Amino acid sequence: MYQWRKFEFFEEKSAGKASIPSEISGNVRCCSSGRGRIAVGCDDGMVGLLDRGFKLSYAFQAHAASVLFIQQLKQRNFLITVGEDEQTTPQLSPICLKVFDLDKMQPEGSSTTSPMCVQILRIFTNQFPEAKITSFLVLEEAPPILLITIGLDTGSIYCIKGDIARERITRFALLVETVADKSLSSVTGLGFRVDGRALQLFAVTPASVSLFSLNDQPPKRHTLDQIGCDSNAVTMSDRLDLIVGRPEAVYFYEIDGRGPCWAFDGEKKFLGWFRGYLLCVIADQRSNRNMFNVYDLKNRLIAHSMVVGNVSHLLCEWGYIVLIMSDKKVLCIGEKDMESKLDMLFKKNLYTVAINLVQSQQADAAATAEVLRKYADHLYGKQDYDEAMSQYIHTIGHLEPSYVIQKFLDAQRIHNLTNYLEKLHERGFASKDHTTLLLNCYTKLKDVEKLNKFIKDEDGRGEHKFDVETAIRVCRAAGYHEHALYVARKAERHEWYLKLLLEDLGSYDEALLYISSLEPDQVGITVKEYGKILIEHRPAETVELLIRLCTDDWESTKKRMTNGMHLVMLPSPMDFVKIFVHNPKSLMEFLEKYISKVGDSAAQVEIHNTLLELYLSNDLSFPSISQEISNENRDPKVGRHKGMTNGSMTESKVKMNAENKDLKKEKDHLERQQKGLALLKNAWTSDMEQPSYDAFLAVILCQMNAFKDGLLFLYEKMELYKEVIACYMQNHDHEGLIACCKKLGDSTQGGDPSLWVDVLNYFSELGEDCSKEVKEVLTYIERDDILPPIVVLQTLSKNPCLTLSVVKDYIARKLEQESKLIEDDRKSIEKYQEDTASMRKEIQDLRTNARIFQLSKCTACTFTLDLPAVHFMCMHSFHLRCLGDNEKECPECAPEYRSILDTKRNLELNARDQNLFFQQLKNSKDGFSVIADYFGKGIVSKTSPGPPQNP
Repeated sequence: MYQWRKFEFFEEKSAGKASIPSEISGNVRCCSSGRGRIAVGCDDGMVGLLDRGFKLSYAFQAHAASVLFIQQLKQRNFLITVGEDEQTTPQLSPICLKVFDLDKMQPEGSSTTSPMCVQILRIFTNQFPEAKITSFLVLEEAPPILLITIGLDTGSIYCIKGDIARERITRFALLVETVADKSLSSVTGLGFRVDGRALQLFAVTPASVSLFSLNDQPPKRHTLDQIGCDSNAVTMSDRLDLIVGRPEAVYFYEIDGRGPCWAFDGEKKFLGWFRGYLLCVIADQRSNRNMFNVYDLKNRLIAHSMVVGNVSHLLCEWGYIVLIMSDKKVLCIGEKDMESKLDMLFKKNLYTVAINLVQSQQADAAATAEVLRKYADHLYGKQDYDEAMSQYIHTIGHLEPSYVIQKFLDAQRIHNLTNYLEKLHERGFASKDHTTLLLNCYTKLKDVEKLNKFIKDEDGRGEHKFDVETAIRVCRAAGYHEHALYVARKAERHEWYLKLLLEDLGSYDEALLYISSLEPDQVGITVKEYGKILIEHRPAETVELLIRLCTDDWESTKKRMTNGMHLVMLPSPMDFVKIFVHNPKSLMEFLEKYISKVGDSAAQVEIHNTLLELYLSNDLSFPSISQEISNENRDPKVGRHKGMTNGSMTESKVKMNAENKDLKKEKDHLERQQKGLALLKNAWTSDMEQPSYDAFLAVILCQMNAFKDGLLFLYEKMELYKEVIACYMQNHDHEGLIACCKKLGDSTQGGDPSLWVDVLNYFSELGEDCSKEVKEVLTYIERDDILPPIVVLQTLSKNPCLTLSVVKDYIARKLEQESKLIEDDRKSIEKYQEDTASMRKEIQDLRTNARIFQLSKCTACTFTLDLPAVHFMCMHSFHLRCLGDNEKECPECAPEYRSILDTKRNLELNARDQNLFFQQLKNSKDGFSVIADYFGKGIVSKTSPGPPQNP
């Protein structure tokens, strides 16, 4: 004990001025704390309640003679006392137990202010003989159930259990000792241990320490020790261990026997427990004085020590330790705050004690970390860097890491810094900068083993304790590509993994294999980012990968099927066009394979447009690639590898290679043009209204690349016949021009006969002898009667190389046809003139001469005609009854006359419809005949009279 340090962690709060109020005149026999007050029982039967300032709240007469034991309940505001009252009969013991309800006071008008006594129990009965009470303890099991234990000098314990206030109780006795000597058998201390539903009772006598299991019926007794103690030297710790004080030591007892022992010399008059501290009032026989000590058993220090007088009671209330002296003086001792205690220890450099103190006091983590920091700073100042770092590590999570890091940035202390950074990552408080610093430490130390352990997480937990991207960057910069790859793959950082493979290691095959292992949606994102590099170095494999991705030919497709439906949409091939910017041939191959596998696609138009552009372009080689090839040919090493002499190529070989290259290029161009024409035709068949490509874009591409066959096909499909023949005219392909006109100028097949007019104009302006072609053209113009002869002569007269013999036969035939037509027209005119004269004569006769009607039968009913009868000028006669209501028209002639009137009326209406007239004029081969027909029917000559003019 002499090795224990002494500190003044406690101080007296009352300055020795507190005392029991003078209103309490009797000697204090017992006291109890709880519910913010202290209850004292006196030898005159009075009970006083003291407040925080040790002032009397009120006092009342609890018993007639003396109050022996008192206890306040914590769960209810009840006060239980054991005292001596007046003895009414010799058979009844004067000792009784009373229960006071402190919330209920005596009714007004009574002489004193006292709480209501709700129950009075006789402790001793015939079954429970009277004896001297040596200890008293009450346990609140579950309100209102109480368990009252009364220890006697006979070695027995009387127990009263139940609702005491209503006297619904059961009594039983426990036998502790059977020794005849009462000084060895009296029960000097009691203590309850409640562990869940298990209820146990410690009982202490001068000769033994026993434990009763009250859950058993009857309760079983178990002897823990054969030595006990005298009165007042028994208490319970906060861990529900029994503490017994003997002159040589203080003993702790658990349910299975004696526990730790602390050797404190001196007679233990009082024991107590306060906030983890052991309280002892020890009588020092040598100095003949009493010492009050507060022990911190965990940290092995004396937190407070002072000389006291004759202590009669030891209590704890209001956060203070209260000592009541026999002369009614009161000492109130309080614990200092943690900061004051730590300052005291820091001044003496007792950092270890300070750490133990804050940990035992269960201080918050921030306060503990601050103590550890000060201790670490102290060690750092003493240049004990290893121990200082061990303390700094304990502050992780509370102390700013930069505070520690800047102290250990010196290269000589890099091992300590590495240790701290490792712990920082293990506990999850590391930032990106910390990860960078730790990895730099590993690389500078070249500690591959630790780097492996840190990066590859060998503890098997599978979770990274660092920022993944930072680790990859640092390992990559330091040249530890293997570690960077491991982190990227484990963290599924596909972009970093591929960046390392492609940009740093050049492992293109491995990169493609890794991409193939990803999910389809991730594959699309990855290929868009790194596709240019893959296409440049592994074009065939990359194209195959894209084909699998875009055509639903992926291994993980089965995983994306739920109830037979796709959960992920397939990407469009056009999403990956940009990665082929330097390799158009691979793009052409990719799109061709896709079209061959997928017949109908949503991006079909875009794909065809792109393919057409590739097919029709003059050169598919990219400039940078061509430059590389030429440089490769000029490289001396490459030249020697190819068998060249003196590192240079002979002039003849250069020329031969150039010619072969040109031939290959021309052959490739022709093959692509054939593919382009096939694409144009296959994507716009006769049964399709619109092509599966942009027709106008296709025309532009064909024009830009001078692809005649494609232009002719497109113009013909778009019914741009004049542009078709214009192509032949530009190429001076007279044979093809005439053949095209035969096909496109046939009106019976929906063609345009006016094309022959354009052809004739072309030959007339040609400026060379083309008699054969002109004759053939005139044949079709004459057959379809497209142009009048005079127009033909005027057109052909522009070509000075043509002679009259070219049109001689044509003109002769035309003149003969015209003569025949004239003769036919003359005959028709004569016939119409005769008919007109006959009609005029008949009209005149009707106007001037009388008509004789000689019909004897009715035209309608064929019966003999009798009066009344009606005769019409058309020489038809009818009975009046046969005509009915229609007397003004001949029933026989009226329909024909009415149809003529309707025709005339329709013609007059058509005369007002100008659109119809011009439409007929446009669609007719001979517009003059249309106009003549309108004049002949008298439609055009019909003019409405104008508004009347003013004279």
